[in-house]
Amino acid sequence: MHPEHILAAPSHPNPYPYYAALVAGPPLVFDAPRKLWVAASAAAVNAVLGNPACRVRPAAEPVPQAIVGSAAGEVFGQLVRMNDGIRHDAPKLALQRFLAALDLDRVGARTRLIAAKAMGDEALRGAALSQWVFDVPVMAVADALGFAEAELPRVAGWTRDFVACLSPLSTPEQLAAAGDAAAALLARFSALVQADASPGSAVARIQQEAHEAGWHDVAALLANLVGLLSQTCEATAGLVGNSLVALATQAGLAETVGHDQERFLQMVNEISRHDPSIHNTRRFVAEATEVAGVSLQAGDVVLVVLAAAGRDPLCNPQPERFVLDRADRHVPGFGRGAHQCPGQALACNVAAAAVRALLESGMRLPAPASWHYRPSMNARIPVFSD
Repeated sequence: MHPEHILAAPSHPNPYPYYAALVAGPPLVFDAPRKLWVAASAAAVNAVLGNPACRVRPAAEPVPQAIVGSAAGEVFGQLVRMNDGIRHDAPKLALQRFLAALDLDRVGARTRLIAAKAMGDEALRGAALSQWVFDVPVMAVADALGFAEAELPRVAGWTRDFVACLSPLSTPEQLAAAGDAAAALLARFSALVQADASPGSAVARIQQEAHEAGWHDVAALLANLVGLLSQTCEATAGLVGNSLVALATQAGLAETVGHDQERFLQMVNEISRHDPSIHNTRRFVAEATEVAGVSLQAGDVVLVVLAAAGRDPLCNPQPERFVLDRADRHVPGFGRGAHQCPGQALACNVAAAAVRALLESGMRLPAPASWHYRPSMNARIPVFSD
């Protein structure tokens, strides 16, 4: 049974036959009830993401109205991924260079230690497992940015609260908590930047990259450090959770990956294509343009279905198969062009290390009936039950 509509697909038990039908259809389809165009094939997705008239935010609403005037809105408005043009280019270059220089072997080793400590002494299941899936990736990235180990759980909590405001489904209580969390994160990053000036520290390195890229806006730098944590939160939680689902449902996968970090990484890379955490993103048309033979007008909205593109047979042969060592794998879920995610390698390495730590703890994998998917219009994250 197909999802009721395109925005219900990410939390559907199996949206992929529905996505396959979209891929096989016209390159762009107008969804009248939701007032948006839908691009699902790899070619259509690439065309939208590569079109400079298709922007990441509507021109009249650079910050969602619900958070304007709050600390959460202050952070959102500065995020590289939520801006185009001059407010995007130099910051993106600085973040790319910083992330590319990270020692991923060290990050992976630290992630396994953080993940093991976060498990505690009792077997993880249900709500505890679901929280662990969210917390560990954020704590791992916060650790890489220089936060003290004792502070990591608090930073993870603030990040979860902040991310809650980014959904159209957010409640007034979540919006208020997001503002408080954003203010706390900005204050902590400001203190970290001021306190840790040693040349080898993460904050010193990112400040140096910002200087060399010609990015001198301190407030924007702090906001984008918060952004590194917020991007990690749902996207990497989904990679971890969906990896656990794959291990529970793909016959022989757990035995194949064994204790080999490279195979865990291969698994997460395939998860990011086969059952990704982020299923769609939006683009807002700033001026009249044409995409895949369809005329779009200023004010139009395009839903870019990244998860469908990853299952396009013209993008990945036999896309329904889970292939651990898939050759020439294409992963649309991390974007393309100017807004391609610079943290792909970091996210996959953190997720692989976290899942490895969980399996090496001896935890029994969840039973197939013990999860559902969190309500979301764009993210696919399992919620585990006892």
